[in-house]
Amino acid sequence: MDSQNTYWTDRALLEWQVELGVTDAILDTPVDRYALETVKPAPKAATPEKPVAAPEVVKKTDVDPAALARTAAQTAADLDALSRAMQAFDHCELKKGARSFVFSDGNPAARVMIVGEAPGREEDRAGRPFVGRAGQLLDRMLEAIQMGRAADNAAQAVYITNVLPWRPPSNRTPDAAEIAMMLPFLERHIALADPEVIVLMGNTPCQALLGRTGITRMRGDWVEVLGKPCLPMFHPAYLLRNPIAKREAWADLLSLKARLRG
Repeated sequence: MDSQNTYWTDRALLEWQVELGVTDAILDTPVDRYALETVKPAPKAATPEKPVAAPEVVKKTDVDPAALARTAAQTAADLDALSRAMQAFDHCELKKGARSFVFSDGNPAARVMIVGEAPGREEDRAGRPFVGRAGQLLDRMLEAIQMGRAADNAAQAVYITNVLPWRPPSNRTPDAAEIAMMLPFLERHIALADPEVIVLMGNTPCQALLGRTGITRMRGDWVEVLGKPCLPMFHPAYLLRNPIAKREAWADLLSLKARLRG
């Protein structure tokens, strides 16, 4: 009877332990671990620490890319020298990711100089400004007022360049630091080409040369840039996205034509 009671008692205790989560029986008899003698681990032998090398002191030099660009631009005596100086300028990160250096197109002796934003994918491939869909639209716009980049006659020709000569990644808009860095080259470019009239295509050239943006408000109003009459206009890429704005662009072209006649 006592043995039977012990069996059921032991089984009940075992089931209770299983319910508590016990999975393995380690010993046949319980161990009172609080009664065991505590054994302290032997201390590890001290190992000498490796000397920590002193950090290298990197001497930083304050470089002003815009100042370097201004110096390089002023030393250029002609357009070929300016092109070489810009190609040798290594402080613009866009240069590292671009395929081509895009300097200009058209007739340098033209009365009209058009300033765009920066090369796109097609321009980066061709090494010439305004050769993609926007450039093709620009050519048709100029033909409508009997002008073009291929004209030999300076009175009917145009000369085209951009604020930046290298394509920004994914055709993004140039940032303020990039514009300020390359502005001395653009100003020298205008001085060497010496056009009678400047056309600013879009917000980026307006930001560079006028210090402000908002082409929808500025377009069509003649201003002065570097001592020359200047006309802000919609960029052809904007006209491709917003065909309704072609009416304003046509009015600006007529204004340009009238200015050249006067």
